[in-house]
Order: sequence, then structure tokens, then C-alpha cells
Amino acid sequence: HVQQAEKLRKDLLLQAQALQEVSNIYLFLLSSQFGKNSSWIMFLEEDTRVKLHKLHEEWFLGKPLHDEESTIIHHYAFSENPAAFEYPDFSAGWALSISLVNSLTSKIEEEPLKSDFTIDLKHEVALYIWEDGKGPRLTGVPELCTLPEHKPRAQYCATTVSSHSPVCGQPVKSDNIFVAVKTCKKFHSDRVPVVKKTWAKQASLLEYYSDYADPTIPTINLGVPNTERGHCGKTFAILRRYLSSHVPKTDWLLIVDDDTLISLPRLQALLSCYDSSEPVCLGERYGYGLGQGGYSYITGGGGMVFSREAVVQLLASGCKCYTNDAPDDMVLGMCLNALRVPVTHSPLFHQARPEDYAKEFLAHQTPISFHKHWNIDPIAVFNKWLLNDKHTEALQKSTKEEL
Repeated sequence: HVQQAEKLRKDLLLQAQALQEVSNIYLFLLSSQFGKNSSWIMFLEEDTRVKLHKLHEEWFLGKPLHDEESTIIHHYAFSENPAAFEYPDFSAGWALSISLVNSLTSKIEEEPLKSDFTIDLKHEVALYIWEDGKGPRLTGVPELCTLPEHKPRAQYCATTVSSHSPVCGQPVKSDNIFVAVKTCKKFHSDRVPVVKKTWAKQASLLEYYSDYADPTIPTINLGVPNTERGHCGKTFAILRRYLSSHVPKTDWLLIVDDDTLISLPRLQALLSCYDSSEPVCLGERYGYGLGQGGYSYITGGGGMVFSREAVVQLLASGCKCYTNDAPDDMVLGMCLNALRVPVTHSPLFHQARPEDYAKEFLAHQTPISFHKHWNIDPIAVFNKWLLNDKHTEALQKSTKEEL
């Protein structure tokens, strides 16, 4: 991510120099320094491609997204009319006038952030700026795009994105990823069959962990009673088993729920961008108490990916659950924070169902996972969003060509 961001930063500065407008353009990206005469701050993700144009309006600008229905990831905000509130697609970049930045800075200094949980930052940023109508709403800018660079309409865009998963080398082999599925007896007959009918056949090494040993699946009883929520005891038992002689040694561990839907080939491609000798924790990142010195964590429903080194450091630290039903993902986040091991966010993992995300947001993604079977046909969702398709074949082909 740092390498991609640095490459983009250099490209932006070269474009700004060519425009001879460096004094009027300020670009904020990772560790860039503040410019004294700036008129704008523009936030970009590291995989965004940008063509610069001078901006004059002072406002909150971006590519607008809106919810089709009220959703849990936005705390069911605007439940009477979810489409009434727009928030920026970070993939397209978003811009703030410096006057708005100054007012937000004063607001933050005078009044600490109140939200305990950070779930979908782009929505929460827009809510914070809007402040129940006291601040500006997002203004849509057609030049901030999420089109692929090769599309004819992209010539009119200041930003473009790639809809393909990153390719950094040969995909990680399936037998180098150990997959742990958390389940319990009451879901053996409905959730586990969905796993087997969809993505389980993509895995080379997979075990089901339950509170009941069922030889017909088969499931493994780790000796941890089932809990209605949290599952911390079960997850730490899985981590210990992963480092034991009971399972084949692999570089990567994937822990999922029994109602997680995931594409393992896409995960294999993504993991080619990470070094398993480093402590890597990857998935959809949430935050708790970040405004008051809290911590980030990988939310469990979308899938938690750990390098072997990360698991080794976690268990060696002595970190453990305070109760079996403690929230496993949050406890792991606290442990990693204490170890100063960062958690890495990927927007391709999803804690919720496709219906819970804006259509325009998913339109430029090749998702890796979704979560929950509630009010959906999970097999149909898997076939539509995650099944091996022409994109996967193209990805494998492009990987070979790059190598």
C-alpha cells in the first residue's frame, strides 16, 4: 500500500508541476506535508488514478453514493428515506475547501468525536460534516469517477479506478491457506451445506469447528462451549490448533463464519501482494474508540486473514479472552494494537450482504467476501458476486503476462 501510494504521490506532483499551479493545489496522501498557500485538500486512495484540474469552488465534493434501503452498516440512518443522504465514494477521491477544513479542525479541537464504532468511514465523515444540517451536504462532481481508465468516458474524468483485484505476482497456492470455519450444532443442517455447495470446494485445506463433533460433515469439537455471540474462546482455540501439529503447516490462516460467502481464488490473488514472513492481519477494518485512543480490528464476518507470523506473535504475547463469549475480532484488535501490529483494510471484504451496500460502490469492485444469509438466497448471491468467472480467468492470465 505504501509503495502504491508513493507512486501515486509522485505522479500527482509531476502533473501539478506541469500545470504550473503547485501553489494553488495541495495534495494530502499519507505523509505528504501541508502547503502554506493551499486552497484545497483532496483525499485519494492509493489505487486511484488521477488527472489534475484546477478547482475553484469551496465545498465538500465527491462522487455521491446513497443507500437503497436502511442498512445496519450505517446504523439504519435515514430509515424513512435512505436515498435522501449522499456520501462520497472514497475510490473516486473527495475534496474539501480549506475554509471547511478550518471549521472542521476547530470543531474537532473543541468537541471530541463521540462515535464509539467506526464502521463505514465514508458515510460517517459525510454525517460529521453535515452535522444535522448545520454543515454542507456533499456536492456531486462528475469529474470524480470510478470508471476504468480505458473506458471512452474516462477521458472526461479527473479520477479513474481499476475494478480488478491487485496483481503482485503469482497467486498464493490454495494448499498454502488453511481455512477454519466456525459453526455450531444448530447450524450444521442449514449453513454448513451452503458452504459445501459454494466455496468450500475451492479450498485445499479446510476444517469445520463446532461445539459438537459430527462425523458426517465432519466437524471438530475444540472443547469450547457454544456462545450466542463473541466466540472468542473458539477463535483462540483455532489459533492454537493452527500452530500445532494437528494441521498442515501453511503461511496463511483464514477464519470465517459459517454464513460467510467468499471467493478463495480472488483471495489467493490478493495475498500475492503481502509478505507472509511479516505479521499480516487483513480484512475489512472497523474501529473502536479511535477518537479517544482506541484501536482498529478486522471484523470477523467478512473473513479474517492472518499470516503465520501474526498468529505466532499473537499467541506468544500471552493475549487471551477475558470470557469465551467476548467479541473475538475486537479482542484480537486490542492484542494487535498492544503489539503495535497494524491491521490492513481491504474494501473487497464485506461484513454484510450485497444489499447493504450502495450499488455504485459495488459496481467497480471485484469483491472477495460477503456475510449473512438473512433474507437472501446465499447460493444465488455467491453465484452472482463471487463465483469464478471471466474476471478470475483474466486475472490469472494477466498475472502470467506480468511475470
